[in-house]
Amino acid sequence: DSDIAVIKVDVDQSLLFPVNLGNSDESFVGQRAITIGNPFGQTWSLTAGVVSAVGRTLQSGNSPFSIPEMIQTDASINPGNSGGPLLDSEGKVLGVNTMILSQSRSSSGVGFAVPVNIVKMVVPKLIETGKYVYPWLGVTLNNISLDVIQAMQLDIKQRGALVIDVIENSPADNAGIRSSRDFLDVASQNIPSGGDIVVGIEDAAVKTTDDLISYLVKYTQPQDIITLRILRENTVIQVDVTLEPRPEM
Repeated sequence: DSDIAVIKVDVDQSLLFPVNLGNSDESFVGQRAITIGNPFGQTWSLTAGVVSAVGRTLQSGNSPFSIPEMIQTDASINPGNSGGPLLDSEGKVLGVNTMILSQSRSSSGVGFAVPVNIVKMVVPKLIETGKYVYPWLGVTLNNISLDVIQAMQLDIKQRGALVIDVIENSPADNAGIRSSRDFLDVASQNIPSGGDIVVGIEDAAVKTTDDLISYLVKYTQPQDIITLRILRENTVIQVDVTLEPRPEM
């Protein structure tokens, strides 16, 4: 689900010149960004731009799960660039180019790369065991919008990840986490009402769904016991959850 693969090549090591890996946690908006790839079969093409945003969370292909901490860039990424590096001005890898948002299937200046720090986590396990096992909580989340605040009569400054669905027999279900009970019609939209709001995990605050997903991927493993801080009926409580391996879906 990280959209990363490892290819084994049978070649003399003297012919290989590995790139240096950077630290994607230090990426920032406006940073120089360079891509190398084979767009439309044009080998060894280089394009340049900037980091447009960091910390994006995007769905991984047809998977129901998401890739956190994605780096957005306006450097031209087209079919054939996927798998190529996104580099900084020193030639260090910031990420691996993976997808674009475009109605024409060609570059529209909105491209994304899997951050290199996730690559560092995933690749050794792929080489060692052939797979990377992610932790699983078993919930569907929404950010707290103004409509949700009004529907649930929350403080206007309330932030967090609203639990709108809990998968049966999942870690969240076993821990007693509650999902939204009702949906209210607001401006012809079904707005979830009720349900737990995750406002923290361990010592970290959760202001958005991205915060929770990123923490789980970066800092936890299956079988870890984590403590969630949850707003339930205007009271913040702590709930311990034992994470499980992410199921194949």
